[in-house]
Parts: sequence; C-alpha cells; structure tokens
Amino acid sequence: MVRSYLLLAWTWTRAAAAYPASFALMLVLGFLVAGLDVAVILVIFANTTLLGGFGRDEVLFMYGAAGTAFASADLLFSNLDRISQHIRSGTFDTMLIRPASTWVQMATDRFLPTRAGRVLQSALVLGYALAVLEIPWQRLWMVPVMLVCGLVIFGALWTFGGAIQFVLTDAPEVANAWTYGGGQLSQYPLSVYGRDLVRGVTYILPLAFVSWQPGLYVLGRQDPFGTPEFMRFLAPAAALVLALAAAFAWRHGVRRYRSTGS
Repeated sequence: MVRSYLLLAWTWTRAAAAYPASFALMLVLGFLVAGLDVAVILVIFANTTLLGGFGRDEVLFMYGAAGTAFASADLLFSNLDRISQHIRSGTFDTMLIRPASTWVQMATDRFLPTRAGRVLQSALVLGYALAVLEIPWQRLWMVPVMLVCGLVIFGALWTFGGAIQFVLTDAPEVANAWTYGGGQLSQYPLSVYGRDLVRGVTYILPLAFVSWQPGLYVLGRQDPFGTPEFMRFLAPAAALVLALAAAFAWRHGVRRYRSTGS
C-alpha cells in the first residue's frame, strides 16, 4: 500500500513540477496564506498577555504542533473528500478493478505537492516555539508523538468523511466540518472554549489529543478542566482507535457502493 501511494503521488508531483515557475509560486503562496493564522495570533497578543491562561509562545507551540499535523494530513489525505465526484460520475468503478487500494487511489487523486508550503510554515513556527520555551529535554519526546498521532487522527477524519459520502453521495462539507474545522479548533488552547465542547472533542471526537492533552505534558501545565494526568499519554491509543474505526467505515462504504451503470 505504501509503495502504491508513493508511486501515484510521485506521478502527480512530476506533473506539477513540469511547470517549475507555477510550482514554486504555489509553494510560496501556500506558505504565505498559512502565515495569516500566525498573524492573527500575534494581533491577539498585541492586545493581551494571555489567551485562555497561556502565553504567546505557548499558543504558538500548540499552533505549530497542530498546524504541522493538520497540514501534513491535508497534503497526504485531503483528496479523499473528492470521492463524491467519482461516485456521481461513475469513475469510481474503474478504481475498483485496478490493482491498488481504492483508499490509496483516492488519497493520491490529483495529489498537490504544493501544499507542502503549509507544512513548512507550521513546522517553522513549532521550531521557533520550542527554541524560545524553556522545556525540559525529558519532555521533548512527546513532540514527535504529537505530530504522528495528529497526522493519524486527521487522516482518519478524512477517511471517515470519504466513507460517509458513500451514503450521502454529495456532502463533502460534512468532512470539511470535521477536518478543516478540527484543524482550526486544535490550533488554540482548548481552555478558550466551553467545557461541553471540550468534553466532546476529548471523549467523542478525539481532537484534544492532537495538541491539547500531549501539549499540556510538554509545557508542564495542568488541565484547567481537571482531566486526570494519564490523559496526557493517550494520544497513541486515541489515534489507533480512530484509525481502525475509519478503516472499517471505508471498507463498509466500498462494499455497499453500487455502480452508476455508466
């Protein structure tokens, strides 16, 4: 599966790189557009010293961690929400007879390597935050765990969004509410949101395990909502459970798919 993904993604990357000026421009544009989110954070802290009880560099750390995971998932998996177009047109039928996973084919469909500019922007913000925050080196092991688990969580959400479209046929905005909405939500300390919302993204849709719970451990902060300490370490378990559920949903969706007959 990994080999098939890399081959298909490389095919689209070579096609995009055939126009180097356009390729470079789109990379830079993605980098600059993503930087607007950082500008918003800086504007907020130009008028206050704390946001939800967290300082500017701590917020930039959470933004960088969540942004890197989300932008990476956006680069690798976001084309899954285009499946409704293939279902309506009947082109999904051809994917079923090819010697490659339908999930891999959809994830790499019209793969856009220029989205890597957003990954770079978020990674630079994360690197800056880690450089200025006085984080004990014993806690830094959690940072790569956060990034990998966040990538898996967002990838699973895009997979869920694609699977739902086997039922709803034309509702990519449903997936966008989970993925892009979840990406925006996880970029800020969850202490700025209401308790009920935080419970929902902790115990139902585990977005709290992208940057909030593991981020509290890295920063050495207590959860203002009073969750137990062991919750800081459950990101791998949350990512695994969500990924397995998403894989089941995708397989079920493919099995119930009925050809358009076109």
